[in-house]
Amino acid sequence: MKKLFLIILSLFSINSFSQTGYAYFAELPQQLTFAGEKVPLEYADVRESLKRSMLTVMYMHSTTMQILARTTRYFPVVVPILKEQGIPEDFKYLMMAESQLNPNAASAAGARSFWQFIESTAKQYGLETGGNVDMRYDIESATRAACRYLKDAYKKYGSWTMAAASYNVGMAGVSNRASKQSVENYYDLHLPEETMRYVFNILAYKAVTLNPAKYGFELRKEDYLQPYKNFRYVEVSGAKIDWSQVAADNGTNYKMLRTLNPWIRSYEYESKSARTFRVAIATGDFRTLGH
Repeated sequence: MKKLFLIILSLFSINSFSQTGYAYFAELPQQLTFAGEKVPLEYADVRESLKRSMLTVMYMHSTTMQILARTTRYFPVVVPILKEQGIPEDFKYLMMAESQLNPNAASAAGARSFWQFIESTAKQYGLETGGNVDMRYDIESATRAACRYLKDAYKKYGSWTMAAASYNVGMAGVSNRASKQSVENYYDLHLPEETMRYVFNILAYKAVTLNPAKYGFELRKEDYLQPYKNFRYVEVSGAKIDWSQVAADNGTNYKMLRTLNPWIRSYEYESKSARTFRVAIATGDFRTLGH
């Protein structure tokens, strides 16, 4: 009788997660693709890896809530660029996994912002970095640079999934291992633990973003961040620029200037030669209208 009671109690606990907060394993999608490429969920090791990543995303609950809330602010900027550049839309989930859609994300290795470029790769793909200006923080510029990288990786591997894996460990890292193991399919390739988790984290973010309620995330319309809308662009030129003065001259303040232009990294820009910047300026109702 006691054994039967424990079984019933256990079943009740599992089925009552939403009311009680008990943990449970996620129900995996019946089928899943990444960038049009099938995820082989018929393989036990693939299911186990995806389940682990799903659990991680689900039980970082407050963090995942914030990430989901940011999608409405940043995806409308990123998705048209991906489409324009011929990159599958699913790579927006790679950006989620990289930075949690946090414009100020920084790693110990020196990776920065949305697409987590390290300085050397950023420069290789055309992004200016430095103490005064760092275009890794400009979502449009960084997305275009990421597209250039992903095009190179896809040309090399003929697989978007392999291209995604290389974003974590580098093309040389993927190529060396694929060559030594004589495999071409990501799901057949043995990689470092972090890189093995990396692609499955991307897949987990995709699954949760497409169906948040199924995985325990209930966001109201007002919980999602609104896109930045109430601003205009001005051109600012010079070899020495005082950004606080630029803000004041345009009826805003330094805080709002940095909010809309996170690539500005200090109060002043100084260079040997003059250059022109396209700067977003908040309008008078930028803050009061919730952007």
